[in-house]
Order: sequence, then C-alpha cells, then structure tokens
Amino acid sequence: MTKKEILEAFNKGNKNTLMETLNIEYTAVNLDPPSLEATMPVNPSVHQPMGLLHGGASAALAESIGSAASFMLIDREKEAVVGIELSCNHLRSVREGRVKGKARILHQGRTTHLWEIEIRDEQERLISHCKLTNMVISKKAK
Repeated sequence: MTKKEILEAFNKGNKNTLMETLNIEYTAVNLDPPSLEATMPVNPSVHQPMGLLHGGASAALAESIGSAASFMLIDREKEAVVGIELSCNHLRSVREGRVKGKARILHQGRTTHLWEIEIRDEQERLISHCKLTNMVISKKAK
C-alpha cells in the first residue's frame, strides 16, 4: 500500500468508532522508520469541566495513533494488535484549536511493539508525552 492508501484506509476505518466521535484524522505516515501522525480538534466535546482538553481524550488520541501504527507492521491476515499498557504525562493544557499526535517506534519485537507518542499544540508545544505497548496476537481461525 502507498502512504496515501494507508491514510485513506485508517480514516475510513474511523467510521462508527471513538476516533470518529473525537474527530481524529490520520494525516501523515512514514514506513521507514515507522511513524504515524493524526490530529484532533480541541473544543467543548473533548473538554473536562474546567474547559481544558481532557486527559482521557489525549490518551484516546495516543492509543489510536499507536495502535494504528502497529497495524502497519503486522501480517493483517494472520495477526491483530491489542494495547496492553498506556502511560501518559500531561504537561500543558489546551483550550481550543487542534492537537497533533505523532507515534514513533521504540521497539518492534515479534510479539510486542513499544511506541512513543508526543501530542503537541498548534504552536508545537508538548502537551502530552505517552508510551504505548501493543501486543501482537494471532487471529483465531473461523
């Protein structure tokens, strides 16, 4: 698949999911080294009661990007990816605009992938720093 086809497939796959609810859009992909980027608008639908970007929305963005990025690295006919650990440090608040997340691979093993995901605001300031561990599992025969 080309980079454009990968992005189109990921964005099409957002239909009727949390990613669609949060308006997450995959925007850039790199295959060597593997990385994936996506954006999410910051508005009242992703705010916590104080009017700031909810940490859970940032975590959902991070896990969505890291999980999709792992999906690029597996044999999709035989394998699937599940997140097994997500750790986020929220460093700065955002009230409006868009945030952009970028996942970079730190470890690509046979059964686990470790991703670093940075979420930045429109001024490129670091909002959240996240780590996601995904497990690569075998698909069960039907």
